[in-house]
Amino acid sequence: MILRSPGWLTLLTLFVLGQSAQPSAPEPFAAPLRELPWGQLNFLHTTDTHGWHAGHLQEPSFTGDWGDYISFAERLHEKADEEGIDLLLVDTGDRIEGNGLYDASDPKGIYTREIFKEQEIDVICTGNHELYKKASSDNEYLSTVPNSHGNYLASNLDIFDPKTGERVPLAPRFKKFTTKNQGIRVLAFGFLFDFTGNANNTIVEAVEKTVQQRWFLEAVHDREVDLFLVAGHVLLDSPEYHAIFKAIREVQWDTPIQFFGGHTHIRDYFKYDSKAYGLESGRYMETIGFMSITGLSTGGKLRASLPSADGMLASPKFARRYIDNNLYSFRHHTSLNSTTFPTAHGLNVSAMIASARKELKLDHQFGCAPQDLWTNRAPFPHQHSIFSWLQDQVLPDMISDPTRKDIPRLVIVNTGGIRFDVFKGPFTIDTTYAVSPFTSSFRYIKNVPFESAKRLKQILNQEVPQLVNIPPELAPHLPVSARTQAAAFQGPIGSVDHLHHEFANQLPLTPSVDDGDDGDDIPLTPGYTTHDAAGSDGDDTIHSAIKFYTVPNVIESRIAFPASEAGTAKDPEEVDVVYIDFIERYVLLALKFLGTEFEIGDTEAYMGVKELTGLISEWVEENWKGDC
Repeated sequence: MILRSPGWLTLLTLFVLGQSAQPSAPEPFAAPLRELPWGQLNFLHTTDTHGWHAGHLQEPSFTGDWGDYISFAERLHEKADEEGIDLLLVDTGDRIEGNGLYDASDPKGIYTREIFKEQEIDVICTGNHELYKKASSDNEYLSTVPNSHGNYLASNLDIFDPKTGERVPLAPRFKKFTTKNQGIRVLAFGFLFDFTGNANNTIVEAVEKTVQQRWFLEAVHDREVDLFLVAGHVLLDSPEYHAIFKAIREVQWDTPIQFFGGHTHIRDYFKYDSKAYGLESGRYMETIGFMSITGLSTGGKLRASLPSADGMLASPKFARRYIDNNLYSFRHHTSLNSTTFPTAHGLNVSAMIASARKELKLDHQFGCAPQDLWTNRAPFPHQHSIFSWLQDQVLPDMISDPTRKDIPRLVIVNTGGIRFDVFKGPFTIDTTYAVSPFTSSFRYIKNVPFESAKRLKQILNQEVPQLVNIPPELAPHLPVSARTQAAAFQGPIGSVDHLHHEFANQLPLTPSVDDGDDGDDIPLTPGYTTHDAAGSDGDDTIHSAIKFYTVPNVIESRIAFPASEAGTAKDPEEVDVVYIDFIERYVLLALKFLGTEFEIGDTEAYMGVKELTGLISEWVEENWKGDC
């Protein structure tokens, strides 16, 4: 297959890797596997990839890159065609921000857009990260949408055309198509949750309003439909998806519905009724979701020889599998080996990624991490917690404005801005963006009474009832509680049994491979042990559980506090409250709750335009010197 990308990319067509994945990626471990539950109609699903198209170069379970995924999809398409069944690909957004392959280029995304479009995806929608900035949403409209050839859907999203200024749908609202082999008539939508943090060049229509609009009602009244397909950057068990389900069921009470979700970064499965299910497939190219449905009508083809013709079910059968993104899984599920698995197209895309990484110098080393630092695999505080490292070492060393260096300051950073772990070994440009991908600088409020400032962390880290009664425009932007953060998990999760059961999507399992799994004698490696609405057999790879810990919403460092005669820090009367700009509204809201009168006009930039991402790399370069 020929690459679809122009320019520098076409030079890679004859790239000779001899293998797929990235050259520096470790070999995946052998592991016991569950088979894919193939059906009449099958899906591969990606979501929240956040620029991780090179895969994970320090985690053997997730080393597959976008080229490997292309080879995998092409091999599964071959299998589906041979058996007369269908395979569709779905992506539900947040493709940007979170990895050097996207974030390190100037402008951002010039490589990842070319890489992403090489995969032929049947239904695509946006995520919230594509909309935070005008430039990224314009890129969706001007590049990703046309590159998707009518498969990008935007059911509740408009944009002001950057050329004409006219308000238009970002992409078509829906599409209807018939599958290649089975002739299944599919009506597809692409939604985003009720997001309010978008730049002012886009408009997100509330889902409950969207499903009342004439175009939607006319679409769902179509009786010549065998399956409704709802792709969205939406939580599966959310008001938005329940509203869509209700709107469809009011018109089509028994037509099957398949939902695909995103945003919370977890593996999840949800049942709406006996003919409607939803799948969410993790984050960061760790997971390729597999979904199958058997027992659908085939109104698009009347061929008795089709596999479904003799086996129509009173109620369709739905099945799911969460595939660890690595070549061991891919080769097993295609019954191929290192020689026969990769396709020419997939190898070339892997080469594109390798070339882009080289151009961006993502392997440039700032220093050598002496140990692993975890977002959620270590408690906080703890010597192996990345947040303890930031709070106790990085922030005290790096947060100092020359004009106010001697003034006591209380520095607050939101843990949600730290996106990934640090592994013992090389700390590179790529590591920096994986840990802190956002363009977040610091602001401050001077002369804040310490009696108020010292309570800020407590307020921001708790579900304080008084903070719920706030103006509606601020409600969507409140910091999430620690418990809710667990639902948006930040690490390959094992045990969360100490959390409320609603959020226990990844539970520890007692490993068992007597259910038709392959490789009974292979030792288990730590990884995903998912428990969802269908049970505990969803993961393709059987792992031992990983302990999971919640973290607070924010951490706090106290810097330049005066010392008492005994040599210990003593409380000042006033401090500078320094914080990441993203949480400014929360800080002001909490200060108001504490009885102060500080407003937005009282805030100023701190340390100019320096960003946390750059400060982290500077600290590493100074403190973790040397080669690994």
